[in-house]
Amino acid sequence: MNPEKTVLGIELGSTRIKAVLIDESHVPVASGFYEWENQLVNGVWTYPLEAVRVGLQSCFAALKADVKEKYGLDLTTVGAIGVSAMMHGYLVFDAEGGQLAEFRTWRNRITGEASEKLSALFGVNVPQRWSVAHLYQAMLNREEHVGRVASLTTLAGYIHRRLTGENVVGIGEASGMFPVDSEKLDYNEEMLRKFKELTGVDLRSVLPRPLPAGETAGYLTEDGARFLDPSGTLRPGIPFAPCEGDAGTGMIATNSVRVRTGSVSAGTSIFAMIVTDRPVGVHREIDMVTTPDGFPVALVQCNNCTSDINAWVALFSEFCVTMGMDVKKDELFAALFHKALEGEADCGGLVSYNYFSGEGVTDLTEGRPLFARMQNARFTLANFMRTHLLSALASLKIGLDILTQTERVPIDRLCGHGGFFRTPEVGQRMLSAAVGAPVTVMETAGEGGPYGMALLAAYTIRKEKGETLPDYLDNKAFAGARSVTVTADAGDAAGFDAFLARYKKALPLEKKATEVL
Repeated sequence: MNPEKTVLGIELGSTRIKAVLIDESHVPVASGFYEWENQLVNGVWTYPLEAVRVGLQSCFAALKADVKEKYGLDLTTVGAIGVSAMMHGYLVFDAEGGQLAEFRTWRNRITGEASEKLSALFGVNVPQRWSVAHLYQAMLNREEHVGRVASLTTLAGYIHRRLTGENVVGIGEASGMFPVDSEKLDYNEEMLRKFKELTGVDLRSVLPRPLPAGETAGYLTEDGARFLDPSGTLRPGIPFAPCEGDAGTGMIATNSVRVRTGSVSAGTSIFAMIVTDRPVGVHREIDMVTTPDGFPVALVQCNNCTSDINAWVALFSEFCVTMGMDVKKDELFAALFHKALEGEADCGGLVSYNYFSGEGVTDLTEGRPLFARMQNARFTLANFMRTHLLSALASLKIGLDILTQTERVPIDRLCGHGGFFRTPEVGQRMLSAAVGAPVTVMETAGEGGPYGMALLAAYTIRKEKGETLPDYLDNKAFAGARSVTVTADAGDAAGFDAFLARYKKALPLEKKATEVL
């Protein structure tokens, strides 16, 4: 392996920071990761920036160790780097670079008033998690710091600037901060004007500059190299791709950037990205963002997916330990996921809500994990596990129905990636039952967002003149890539519909739980 011909992608997800190194054939050759978790502090979901630093450095150190173990090499350089992180959120700094407020992540639902007012002002859906909604809500709350805000960015934008000194983000990441113009590949000028008239703030001077995929977005500085690798081994001067959000990197990792294709990322959160040839109507459940090369994307974002499943598996793991059984966590996940395939298609009358936090699609500002059943429900392990897998997809299904049935948006191909799909076939089959279409998982799907970010970095330094991002992915990155496609049968689809009807009818239970628990 020649490190100078490799490309590095790093992504800071909700529960894991991961780095993936790929070779000239776009094949992962080394990786490293670091596990972390958000904190609920004074009602705000957040991560301290010190935790960001520690996690990023630990992840890179693990990558270096993997390279050393596999190839006997010290990783001193790579051909290019790309950084990604969970989209949206609120990171604000003063003119001297001092942080003005805690990092407010996508998971928060504390900007309802701002979201409603900006959506009405702009004539597009501005979800609560968008950066501009957080800023305007801080203004409405008369928070002391707003008068000193010199820059507003995302987690990916913060890290990119820390490593390169450049205050830029990818166009896809920018589209989750403020509405963008897909033709001009820039923020929407008319909406910038309206925001300035409303608040007196010129966001041009506050937001990072958007860049499309393929442009060089700076170079690793000496200070940035020490920030990423305190050991001093990594050399500066490495080119960077525009940083992107996890939604965009998920689309890249699944080769889903052409019109009429889509991807579903399923981990702590779950979201579907469907590339369209036009903006869709205004719906609270759907927001318009873009691909990393600027094409319109209809996004259905749900805050909750696998956290409740993880909690139940942890409980079963504790039971195994109590009984003196040595069962590895990965084996337990696989066994329980496969058990769900034995369950009844409609889960036998069981219902659950996986809401660790609020959920915009079902209009809940807070969440309480909840499981319920009738006395005569068929309470088996198979039905229990199937209930939790379908619950993880239920909110997404509600949003996608609006997109496909009301807006008539066609989907030719849907790819899945993320932890929900780690167990072969199971997650695919459940999602296929939900959407009524085949679901494909690629061999590299387990690498997820950091792999997608690595591909964007590769495109930055390896693209030929005039070569589009979709063509590069089709003809180079995924040429000959292996994948598995699963289609649920009619019984699975009908069962999911029956489960969803019960799920919707019982939603007042979840609402009441947030009030009394």
